[in-house]
Amino acid sequence: MTRPTVDESPASTAASTAPAPRAKRGPYRRLPVEQRREQLIAVALELFSRHAPEEVSLDDVAAAAEASRPLVYRYFPGGKQQLYEAALKSAASELITRFVEPAEGTPTERLAHALDRYLSFVHEHGAGYGALLRGGSAVETQRTTAMVDEVRRAAFRSIVQHLEVTAAGPRLGLLIRSWIAVVEATALTALDEGDIGEPEVLRDWLVDEFVAMFAVTALHDAQSADVLKRLLAHYDGAGPGAKLIEGLGGLLA
Repeated sequence: MTRPTVDESPASTAASTAPAPRAKRGPYRRLPVEQRREQLIAVALELFSRHAPEEVSLDDVAAAAEASRPLVYRYFPGGKQQLYEAALKSAASELITRFVEPAEGTPTERLAHALDRYLSFVHEHGAGYGALLRGGSAVETQRTTAMVDEVRRAAFRSIVQHLEVTAAGPRLGLLIRSWIAVVEATALTALDEGDIGEPEVLRDWLVDEFVAMFAVTALHDAQSADVLKRLLAHYDGAGPGAKLIEGLGGLLA
């Protein structure tokens, strides 16, 4: 039986053992300092939202930003932890501004306006919102947790201000914080499932949730009852919460 011939010449051997050529990375884009830093933060937010932070490397961030690893370290010498915290701080700072609302209209109208801006942020910056609120990461620190808490405190202060309350008592404070948790859960569910309703529908439902929670709490707390009376005094048969108030009236009748 004749054995097949094999070309074992040096040229053939070298060709068969040589590694495959690596794809060349395109030239790095030169950006102004602040623009480059913002770009790295935006890229990091997107990656941290889609993957657990411990699964994202600086090489991943550099590749997605069309930059080099040394360049990322130049902006964030503390490495991935510093970049992670900077990304979350950026998202938190922007989200806090969404609670600023002028003292115009009824309390439920103001609440609806703030919710419009809040849900708009979630829609426009889903990556940042998801990374900020989900937490539970191995790289989570007291600083990152404090950022999330500050967003919640900003929301709390804004609601108390528009309810015209000097200081919220235990029951009223628990009501407001519980409703903020409902808003967060609704926004995260919308990001994950994407089919729980249009932003306007979610906004109106959340306002109704707030009024309903107020009605229940008012049965057990004098301060909440007084605030609810002021809310109902503004009711003119239209606007956010109107359908719920009408529905409650119909049930009572």
